[in-house]
Amino acid sequence: MIPETKPLFSLTAVDLMSASLVMVPEEMSLQGAAHLLAQAAVTGAPVVNSEGRCVGLLSATDFLHWMDRDHHARVACAASPAFSASWQMVEPDALPDQAVSDYMTRDPITVCDTATIGELARKMVDVHIHRVIVVDNCGKPIGIVSSTDVLAAVVQADPARQNPKAADTTVSRTNPRSAKR
Repeated sequence: MIPETKPLFSLTAVDLMSASLVMVPEEMSLQGAAHLLAQAAVTGAPVVNSEGRCVGLLSATDFLHWMDRDHHARVACAASPAFSASWQMVEPDALPDQAVSDYMTRDPITVCDTATIGELARKMVDVHIHRVIVVDNCGKPIGIVSSTDVLAAVVQADPARQNPKAADTTVSRTNPRSAKR
């Protein structure tokens, strides 16, 4: 939940993060993890070891990499709103029953809860990712900040949202290809 009284650039990870997390145990099968993510309607989650520390991230991108790299498996229509197009998920039962740790993204980008919105956005842009895991002092996930969370904060802070009459509501866009010379 984004606090309405804080200025945009003073927002931190704790202000932006989703604290209700789906966490994937590293020993869970890739099939099981696909079902877990689909049931939770999320496209990525931290992977944790037996102590609860974040050791990786499993996302829709990892499933795409598996499909492209290893098997070129038949693509199935998604049964969950978490995946917006049929090409974004393989049939879960076609996935290997090997552990998630063999397929996850290792060394995920993590931050402490005091990381500013600027730091979060910079990490996402620099590394080309869509989510950052917020961890405590022991490396255990306590939240996740997605690119959508950052965009929602920008919308919330938009002066036009605060005072709609002051905003210029017209948008003018010229397509350079259609302009006459």
